[in-house]
Parts: sequence; C-alpha cells; structure tokens
Amino acid sequence: MREKLLTYLFIIIAVPIAGELKFYPLDGGGIRVSLGTPVFFFILLWSRRIHPIFAGLITGLSVVFFRVFLYGIQMDAFSFADSFWHHFPVFFYYLTFALLFYIVNLHTLYEKPFLIGLYGVIIEVVASMAEILLRRVLSHMPIDFSSFLVIAGIAVIRSFFVLGFFNILILRETRLAEEHQRKRNEQILLLISNLYVEKLQLKKSLKNAEELTSTCYSLYRDLKGIGLQEQAKAALKIAGEIHEIKKDNQRIYAGLSKLMVKENLNDYMEIEEIIAIIIRSNETYAEMLGKSIEFQVNISGTYPSYHAFTLLSLLNNLIANAVEAIPREGRIELSVTRNGHLVEIKVCDNGCGIPEKNKRFIFEPGFTTKFDTAGMASNGIGLSYMKQIIEEIGGEIKLLDSAVSKETTFVVIFPSEALTERG
Repeated sequence: MREKLLTYLFIIIAVPIAGELKFYPLDGGGIRVSLGTPVFFFILLWSRRIHPIFAGLITGLSVVFFRVFLYGIQMDAFSFADSFWHHFPVFFYYLTFALLFYIVNLHTLYEKPFLIGLYGVIIEVVASMAEILLRRVLSHMPIDFSSFLVIAGIAVIRSFFVLGFFNILILRETRLAEEHQRKRNEQILLLISNLYVEKLQLKKSLKNAEELTSTCYSLYRDLKGIGLQEQAKAALKIAGEIHEIKKDNQRIYAGLSKLMVKENLNDYMEIEEIIAIIIRSNETYAEMLGKSIEFQVNISGTYPSYHAFTLLSLLNNLIANAVEAIPREGRIELSVTRNGHLVEIKVCDNGCGIPEKNKRFIFEPGFTTKFDTAGMASNGIGLSYMKQIIEEIGGEIKLLDSAVSKETTFVVIFPSEALTERG
C-alpha cells in the first residue's frame, strides 16, 4: 500500500512538471508537445500496482490545477473560472489515455513490445483528439488534417521513445533476475555436490552396517552353539543396535536423495560450466578470507557432459584446499586434458606447500594440519573422501613432487565414461 501511495504521489508531482517542458510545432495551432505524456505512459507501464483509471483521474486533475496555478502567478488580472475552463480539456486527455490503457490491458503485452508501441500511438492519438474536440467545443479552436498528421507523428515518436526506454529497463531487470537465479543455482549445485559426497559416504556406511549386522548375528549363532549364552546375548544385542543404526541411516539417505531430486537441477553439465561455477565460488571464498588469488584455467580438447555433482565435489574440494593454503596472495592453476578415454585434471597452487613428512599421510582418514581459531582440528576427511570416490569410478588421485618447494600439484585421473550420462 505504501509503495502504491508513493507512486500516485510521484505521478501527481512528476507529470504536471514534465508537462511544462513543451514546445509548439505549429505556430498558433495550439498543439502542445510535452514530456507529460511520456512520463505518464512510462509510469503506467512500469507500475502494476496502481489502477490506470484512478491514475488518469488524479493526473488529469493535478495537471489542470498546476497549470491554473502557474497561470495565476504569471498574470496580474486572474480569473480562476476562465483559467480553469481553458485548461480543463487536458483532464479528459489523461483520463481517456488511462481508460484506453486499461481497456487494452497493455500490462499483458510485455512480451510483444511492437504491439505496446502500436497501441500507445493509437491511445495517444485518440486521447489527443478527445482533448482537441473538447477545446473546439469550448473555444471553437479549428483543427485540420495536417494537425491530425502532426498529432499522429508526435504520438509515434513519444510512444516508441517510451517503449525503448522501458524495454531497456526491463532488459536490465531481466538480466539482474537471471544473474540472481544463476547465483542461486550455483549455490544449490555446490550444496548438493557436498551432500552428494555425504550421500556416497552414507551409502558406504549402510553397506558396512549390513555386513556388521550379518557378522554379529553369525557370531551370536556360533557362541550360542558352543554354550556361551552370555556372550551370545551380547553379540545379538550388538547386532540389533547396529541394525537400528542402519535403519536410521537409511532414513537419512532417503531424505538426502529426495532433497537432491526435489531441486530439479541438471545432473549433467558441460565441464566448462562446472569449472566456471567452481572458480566463481572460490573467488568469493578467497575474498571472504581476505586473500588476493589469481585463477588460471586451461581446458584443452572436447568433452561430453559430466555428472555435475561428482565433479563439483572433487574439484571444489581441491580448489578450496588450495585457497586455504595460500597465505595472502597467490595463484591457482587448473588444467584439464584428455588422453583417449582418460581425463586428467591438475590443480596447482603456489601456497605454503606440503611438508615432506606429511605427504604420505594426506589421503589417510583423520589426518589434518588444519585448525580453527579455537584450536580445534579439522575432521580431515576431505581428501580421503575424494580418494574413495575417485577410486570407485575407476580413477586415481595423486600428489606430484614439485621442483618448487612451495608449490602443490594434485592430479586427478578418471575414465571419461565413468561420469557421462548413460542412455
């Protein structure tokens, strides 16, 4: 409601003032060309909250009284009645314009800009004729065919000028909306890629729980068979508790799967798109950490569409680690090459490097050199997860020895068909 009232107030103020910025194309013809109509037309197109007819009513009245006021302060001998009747026909111009705008319902034609311009011309011509006919009745002002042509020409220019400006704003608004939607989709993709990793780990845990349940139950039967009742009961209890854990994990797994399907995002994307998302997200991450990092990307060869969540999970983890490894300023290079059916991805950074004594442990679960501000250690599962996922698809990940002491290079190699869409 507040926005609607402000829009009405803006019309009452802006249109009368814009209407005074005018010129007369025909000497003595009484034909006024001003910016009042373009401003009014633009506001009607832009704001869907206001009612066109009411807007036309208050605009017509505000223009009439504003012109009467200006006439009064300019003239020594002022007659309110004469001035009012002289300017009153413009009220019917704006009212007719708004009424036709409402009848045609131009708000439904945003996807057909030419029709908006054409209807705008027709509406302005009809509104101008309504004003001129009323002036002719009140003051016997003559009108001929040449005057009508001038009115039509002016209407064409003003209507398509407004339409052009309006379309520029609409295009800008559309691009902003698309950019916002793109960023939201990227955030969702990154989130789901992280969930995808957790889902794979949870799936592994379900399999382990099932195997443990079977093993404990077999142990229970063996212990019971040799008369160790207490030990058998303990084994059976363990089997039951593991089975309960498995059922809880199954519910979580089902929830994750449902969430990922619900987002309805493309599972498969071009590798250029995937890497672009990763680079943009990590540029933001680097800025958040107060770091200045140059990202260099080199993709050679042609590639099919890859499973976005898997590749996002793998590469985003490596790039994020590289961002964290760079103290303040640095460089991260990402290169993608294809050799037959194998895809090789290298991630290289010139950060703090990995000490020689730690290199053989970096893929071990639980190993970490990262600590938060409170001194708490990271869970150290990122690279171990990656290694597990890559090996499951028939690939490998390795850390390359570098001649530069403070340069770290990881190489991921996987068969291209492992992440491509199958028919």
